[in-house]
Amino acid sequence: MKKFNILFVCKYNRFRSRISEAYLRKINKNKRIKADSAGIFKGNPISKKIISIGKKLGLKIKGAPKSINIKLLKWQNIIVIVADNIPKKLFSFNKKRGKKTIVWKIKDDIKSIPIIIRKVDELNKNLQKLKWNQ
Repeated sequence: MKKFNILFVCKYNRFRSRISEAYLRKINKNKRIKADSAGIFKGNPISKKIISIGKKLGLKIKGAPKSINIKLLKWQNIIVIVADNIPKKLFSFNKKRGKKTIVWKIKDDIKSIPIIIRKVDELNKNLQKLKWNQ
């Protein structure tokens, strides 16, 4: 049975990766697709502004930022780098393990939210097209 565990990664897990994870969780109806997020570095607490923006979008953003770890790296099937300041080569091991790494060069700016939403919509649409009976 095919499944996809998607790990969204940004620098501190305070904005871009958190919005991506929360939005995919909101729109995805396929129980075989799971999402999580992490930062290269563990960031400071998420700002009230980001939480407020998330609520306006109907997103559940809670919990402290977390950094990437071995458990998450083993769990994921796809890493989506949701940042313009993280090199893809950090995850070169993924291809060797038959996993995929996608890069979205997204700036760490509130104005990037529509881009994040559009990219997650496209990703979700493409995942829904897969043959899930394999």
